[in-house]
Amino acid sequence: QVHMVESGGDSVQAGGSLRLSCTYTSTVYRMAWFRQAPGKEREAVAGLLISPRETYYADSVEGRFTISQDNAKNTLYLQMNELSTEDTGMYYCAALTSGEGLLRYGWARPAAYNSWGQGTQVTVSP
Repeated sequence: QVHMVESGGDSVQAGGSLRLSCTYTSTVYRMAWFRQAPGKEREAVAGLLISPRETYYADSVEGRFTISQDNAKNTLYLQMNELSTEDTGMYYCAALTSGEGLLRYGWARPAAYNSWGQGTQVTVSP
């Protein structure tokens, strides 16, 4: 079972950038970033299939956010540019640590992942 810890969340002005990091402790097959704003359900932001390597993005962030991985450092990243107030929320790192059910669910469904970090807060002010 992977243990994951997110970091990098902060308060920034609209138009600014942040880079989130997520460290993990075991082999991963699929990873993603989710976010949740107050009163809203958890929303998939970006996903990563390890092999073959594929990336996925929500329409609302495509072109502004980039998901990447440094497996040698056991770290997942989310580079966030051109931030807007609508990007405010708690950001969570998610991972699937077993290949058995690799493609059982679509990338944007929380059920596709069996390990979650504690979250890191991103607040974007106007």
